[in-house]
Amino acid sequence: MAYLVLKYLQIHWIYTIVIGYFGTAIALYMLSDIHILIPCLWKTITGYECPGCGMTTAFIALLHMQWADAWSANPMIYAIVPVFMCLILRDFWRFRNRQIDSLQNN
Repeated sequence: MAYLVLKYLQIHWIYTIVIGYFGTAIALYMLSDIHILIPCLWKTITGYECPGCGMTTAFIALLHMQWADAWSANPMIYAIVPVFMCLILRDFWRFRNRQIDSLQNN
């Protein structure tokens, strides 16, 4: 299974880059309060928050199991996290099935 995950991440290298960046940024923020995340371009230009503002804060609150803090940072996190997880798992499942089919055909 680990081989399939590594092969999947090699083929879908953009996932690897995004997961690596956000994983590193969130770990640094949680462990040492170092902020390396890219600021919201919309808020920087206009001064108003976009619908995605607070998502990282909400995700970190979810990692800490602080449900109310996640809701107050951005309630949309409760819809986006399950949707992204389902999409990535579905894509990985299809990749796994293609790999199994190609092994059986050879």
